Amino acid sequence: MNIREKLAENEWKGEIGFIIENREPDRVIARMPVTDAARNPFGTMHAGALIWFADIAATLCAIGDLDSIDDDGSGFPLAVDLHTVLSGNEKAGDLIATSTTVKRGGKLIVIRTEVHGETGRLLIDMTTTHLRAG
Repeated sequence: MNIREKLAENEWKGEIGFIIENREPDRVIARMPVTDAARNPFGTMHAGALIWFADIAATLCAIGDLDSIDDDGSGFPLAVDLHTVLSGNEKAGDLIATSTTVKRGGKLIVIRTEVHGETGRLLIDMTTTHLRAG
């Protein structure tokens, strides 16, 4: 199928996922395989899939301690700002997201997430700001 045919399709679907490899209060590392479901018509990772991956890793890092979230969701760190620089892409292999805490205040949390390809090439540099729900 050529690119024009792919872009003309009216149904786009697929399943993407990732695993958490390491979770500490101020650092989260996750791994996501490049799959057909996450590729754009050019065969590289869709920017939305890359950002989704980085955003969830950042949110888990912003949570820190799972006990800080009540059963009703109180304490959940809602993202209020997301700044992403897309600096590369991949067609195959695994992607690694590393999220680290920049600032953890009473209500405001700032997280930096980098996503790299297997070769170490930087694909995303993201900074998110989260507001802890009260």
